[in-house]
Amino acid sequence: MHFDLIDLRLFLNITESGNITAGADRSHLSLASASARIRALEGSLGTPLLERGRRGVTPTPAGKAMARHARLILQQVERMQFCLTDYAKGFKGQVRLLCNTSALTEYLPELLADFLIKHPSIDVDLEEHPSLRILHAVRQGAADIGIISDAVDASDLQTLPFRDDPLALVMPPEHPLNTHQSLCFAQTLDYEHVALTASNAMAIYLEEQALHVGKRLRIRARAEGFAGVLRMVARGAGLGIVPQAAVDRYEHTHTVKSVPLNDPWADRKLVLCATDFSALPGYAKALIKDLSTAFLDTSVSNTDN
Repeated sequence: MHFDLIDLRLFLNITESGNITAGADRSHLSLASASARIRALEGSLGTPLLERGRRGVTPTPAGKAMARHARLILQQVERMQFCLTDYAKGFKGQVRLLCNTSALTEYLPELLADFLIKHPSIDVDLEEHPSLRILHAVRQGAADIGIISDAVDASDLQTLPFRDDPLALVMPPEHPLNTHQSLCFAQTLDYEHVALTASNAMAIYLEEQALHVGKRLRIRARAEGFAGVLRMVARGAGLGIVPQAAVDRYEHTHTVKSVPLNDPWADRKLVLCATDFSALPGYAKALIKDLSTAFLDTSVSNTDN
């Protein structure tokens, strides 16, 4: 069997994107070169690694095994390079971090910016996904670290606290529900909502919660982010559900009323997760340290206030 690290990275990029063209682009290879490398890899193994379809490719059982080993090999190479940074000048370790919508929008931008300035030899590959998908990716080794809601079961992973992140219902001041001091999610489902984009992790989660009570969200419009939801709600377009942190951030610019949601899943916390924090490479441990320290600093500040 003959392959190199470029082949392994290409194969992972293809399986993660589900498309040879996209995998080639992520690997900075031409489509012809990428296709030739995959054919050569399959030829040397004597078995197909990908099933080709009209909408892309999916790994065969052999391909899934190949992807697991490829991740381990590439992670080990990155760990070796990180440990030798004093000798291999210019190497940049990369942490793959998956997070949900709230973490990405409300908490991470400043934290990651400070981390990147402090650690110029480390890059962060950041993607937004629903918490359940993040769990799967961490379990499969497709991500170093995840930031998820504690509403999902992560008992088989190690976790650390990241942020308290309760959800709030926002409404125009004149809305029929404005006399309530708190509400259950089910009480809002007879009214029109302003939701996040259909592919957004939180939008997917809220639509699933509506289905759990036997209803569908009545979505009148969708907005790109929490600020967009608040702006449309303020103008009377409907109800919105956003993290309380977003309300606090934008309340001085948007006239809305906010009330807490009584549902247990809405009083949520965000946690960092990994299969084994102690087994992470040094550059990933550095990020974990900064993110968990930021939570402790915030907790102390809130206690003082």
